Amino acid sequence: MSTFYEKYGGEDTVAKVVDYFYDLVLADDTVNHFFKNTDMEKQRRHQTKFISYALGGPNQYTGQSMAKVHEGMNLQPIHFDAIVKHLRDALAHFGVSEEDIVDALGKVGSLRDDILYK
Repeated sequence: MSTFYEKYGGEDTVAKVVDYFYDLVLADDTVNHFFKNTDMEKQRRHQTKFISYALGGPNQYTGQSMAKVHEGMNLQPIHFDAIVKHLRDALAHFGVSEEDIVDALGKVGSLRDDILYK
């Protein structure tokens, strides 16, 4: 059985999803302020590697732990939920099946405790 990553076209597709995802995130006043001092080109590349790995692709993610990355941000459930909604919408926009979206969001959801209230 192919991984989600292979099924939808690998890193090229993930990069498109990530671009669309950040377009949604940056248009959302609930969460866009977290990125106001972020190098978005670097962030998009980094997130593409991370999401590729999360979806069954090769582990090219070399970043810090989720807890470390989000330290000092004090992210609340409303922020996490907004990000998850935008990821859901981006995956759906690129024709990912509902079953695969649920699976992908389950993987993201497993990181919730490492991200919130840091």
